[in-house]
Amino acid sequence: MTTTGEDHAAARGGPWWWTRWRSAVLDAGLAAGSAAECGAEGVRFARDAGIPAAVGVVFGVLAGSTLIVRRKWPIAVVLVSIAITPAQMGYVMGIVGLYTLAASELPRRIIGALAGMSFLGMLIVMFVRVRQDMQHGTWELGDWFLPFASITTAVGMTAPPVLLGMYVGARRRLMESLRERADSLERELQLLAERAEERAEWARGEERTRIAREMHDVVAHRVSLMVVHAAALQAVARKDPEKAVKNAALVGDMGRQALTELREMLGVLRSGDGRGVRERAAVPLVAVAAAAAAAASRAVDDEGVGEGPCLSDVDELLGQSAAAGMAVDLSVEGETRSYAAEIEQTAYRVVQEALTNVHKHAAGAKTHVRLAHRVSEIAMQVENEPPPELASASAARLPSGGNGLVGMRERVLALGGVFVSGPTDAGGFRVSAVIPAV
Repeated sequence: MTTTGEDHAAARGGPWWWTRWRSAVLDAGLAAGSAAECGAEGVRFARDAGIPAAVGVVFGVLAGSTLIVRRKWPIAVVLVSIAITPAQMGYVMGIVGLYTLAASELPRRIIGALAGMSFLGMLIVMFVRVRQDMQHGTWELGDWFLPFASITTAVGMTAPPVLLGMYVGARRRLMESLRERADSLERELQLLAERAEERAEWARGEERTRIAREMHDVVAHRVSLMVVHAAALQAVARKDPEKAVKNAALVGDMGRQALTELREMLGVLRSGDGRGVRERAAVPLVAVAAAAAAAASRAVDDEGVGEGPCLSDVDELLGQSAAAGMAVDLSVEGETRSYAAEIEQTAYRVVQEALTNVHKHAAGAKTHVRLAHRVSEIAMQVENEPPPELASASAARLPSGGNGLVGMRERVLALGGVFVSGPTDAGGFRVSAVIPAV
């Protein structure tokens, strides 16, 4: 975990303007050394200026102590060092001040101007001082030594701290930039991880929905027919009526129980409660969904022939419903042709689920199934009339989870089609779907 900006500064506590105690101690030590150096030079300055030595020492100590504010006001420190250069003091303060100035975030023109002023001041002072020493006979050298010593001293006192400060400042800015980039990258990675988790959760939800839809298509229709047959058996059995009624009731109870358990399972899957799936993480959701889809395809006919249901199996589907007591007729418009497997499976499932809903909610009602083969689409409609007796709808007491219409809509919309369902003016119910042929 990297820290930059305010977090980086907050992680390092220090007094006043210092970010760390170590920096404060360093500046205090440098200021003490500068004050000692300026105080010692103040004795000579007081003698040359004809003032009491104590005044020169105090002046030097005060001037040298300004180095303690070098991090907060580097320009002021450099200006003070330039101002006391004629007094031949403040060499430590000048070197440290120029270094701090060059390492700061100030514009280069200000750094260059103050460095030039410091160089010029040092050049003039050294020129005067070396000349005085040569005139007093302290040094016996040629005339060439005067400019050489002045320029060399001025460059040596100015260039190294400025260059070193610029290098340290550039390195510091580079490290700060790298730290900010690392922090930004970490935030981006965290955001990507959150988005990946959201996409994973969305994918899990989609797979749960797919499992629910496929298992509903596999089980609901056949179990509904089983319950309808059992109810009819209860009504028409004559040989050994007691045993027949018990067996038929048992079949009906088993069918109702199976549908109830299926509804509960589908409710768990659709509500997003994936605890049971997570506990059995050894079997991925994708594999379960694929297995459910394969089971749905194999469950179309008893023999399991073919890769999945198709429109040619609609006649058999209507025959099963007719055997269960439903009056159903089929009308086909247009030229019959084959479509993609996914389109034919979806069309078959729409008709299958619509007939299942008729068995559940309008037992005995006459039902009309229409298929229309158009140029670029296939349309299907399942419409039932009102049941002849209201009591017949509840005779088999078929449970309903409300997932049938949802599953049909999801299938049709996934192929870019249109799905509409609702009651008719005559009291029946209509399910219509249009699926693009491509």
